[in-house]
Amino acid sequence: MLSKKAKYALKAVLYLTKHDSRYIQIGEIAISERMPQKFLEAILLELKKQGFLDSQRGKNGGYSLAKSPKDISIGDIVRYIDGGLAPVACVSKLYYEKCKECTDETTCEIRKAMKKVRDAIVEVMDRTSLIDAINDASIMEL
Repeated sequence: MLSKKAKYALKAVLYLTKHDSRYIQIGEIAISERMPQKFLEAILLELKKQGFLDSQRGKNGGYSLAKSPKDISIGDIVRYIDGGLAPVACVSKLYYEKCKECTDETTCEIRKAMKKVRDAIVEVMDRTSLIDAINDASIMEL
């Protein structure tokens, strides 16, 4: 499940994508997207440190995307905020953990099914850029 933090991060970067020509103040994003400003500040700072965002101080300052929105995927943001995209750790490529209750991963039906789910999630999230998300209203229904 997508954490609230990841959802807010996505909403913020998508808002910045829609307003790509200027720096946007945190307060504007928080009000427009109905998010707590303090929580959003922390999220945007993290995204800046990771290189997704740029910031500028002053009257016309705020945050903007550091890269082209076509070069940032939904998967990039979610992975950074939440970690792996897999529904269970035993099928994660980057955050693998063996299941404590599983006796044989090679025959585990749950693992096989969750691997298919992971592959589908990764396919959609990694192929959906911020521009794609803005242009496809069905993707925006988070």
